Amino acid sequence: MTTSFALVATMAALYAAGVYAMLERSLTRVLIGFLLLGNATNLLLLTVMGYPGVSPFHGDEGRQSDPLPQALMLTAIVITFAVSAFLLALIYRSWQLGRADTVEDDEADVSLRAVAIETEDALEAEEEDAETGDESVTDFVGVDASPITLLHAVDAPALDDDAPVDRPRRGRDDRDDRGDPTP
Repeated sequence: MTTSFALVATMAALYAAGVYAMLERSLTRVLIGFLLLGNATNLLLLTVMGYPGVSPFHGDEGRQSDPLPQALMLTAIVITFAVSAFLLALIYRSWQLGRADTVEDDEADVSLRAVAIETEDALEAEEEDAETGDESVTDFVGVDASPITLLHAVDAPALDDDAPVDRPRRGRDDRDDRGDPTP
């Protein structure tokens, strides 16, 4: 099977124009871009379908086309129609409320963008500090006391050293943290 170069070039042009149109702020242009992407997808499925003009189940002899891309094309048409209807409803409601179909930035988006930029700058500064070799010093360097202490009955009379504890089972030669052999 040979695919027409004109069909592939048309499909590529539709994809490019659709993506370009969807990157605009106007909802009408987003709708047009989505429709172009839907048509480009239908052309893609048409090119992978098989031999043109041949039914999928023509018999045992002769060329046959694949029925799966035909089913996928029908599904793509339905999805494109449903999303287009949804976008049209959004465009109509936007026109009713503001007499414009452009998407504007609200204060919450602007403040989130500012916080994201500040966070990114802080992370870059920390990364530069880590690359230069400035090591962070903890509060416990050079201190004889450890931040974690094990408590036994000597430390607190309410603790029972012989109470059962959940510990992972170790080998027979291992000893627990007090030096006693494990059961």
